Amino acid sequence: MAYIMLLLNILLLVSGQIVWKMGLEQQGGIQLGNFVSVLFSPLILLGILFYGLATGLWFIVLSKLPLSVAYPLQSLAYAIGIVAAWYIFGESVPLNRWIGVAVIVIGAAIIAAK
Repeated sequence: MAYIMLLLNILLLVSGQIVWKMGLEQQGGIQLGNFVSVLFSPLILLGILFYGLATGLWFIVLSKLPLSVAYPLQSLAYAIGIVAAWYIFGESVPLNRWIGVAVIVIGAAIIAAK
């Protein structure tokens, strides 16, 4: 169950980043003149909510798993984030980043192995 909560934590973190990126694109980026409207835009607020929920789950995860397991496994968020950038935003992802994703996933598998 702790690993499911950790996966949900990771997905909420990545989802928060995705909606923040969408919100910033929708607002035309952030500048001094639009800071307040960006901060209170629905997608930015949704990302803040996702991060709040992720933090609550993280507390539960930390109470159930060793930090030396949970924290490195959270690096899977980086790998999922690259896939999301490629799939959702159409970003070009060069080979070296895909290799990095593979290294992260392999590392996480090694850490999670008992």
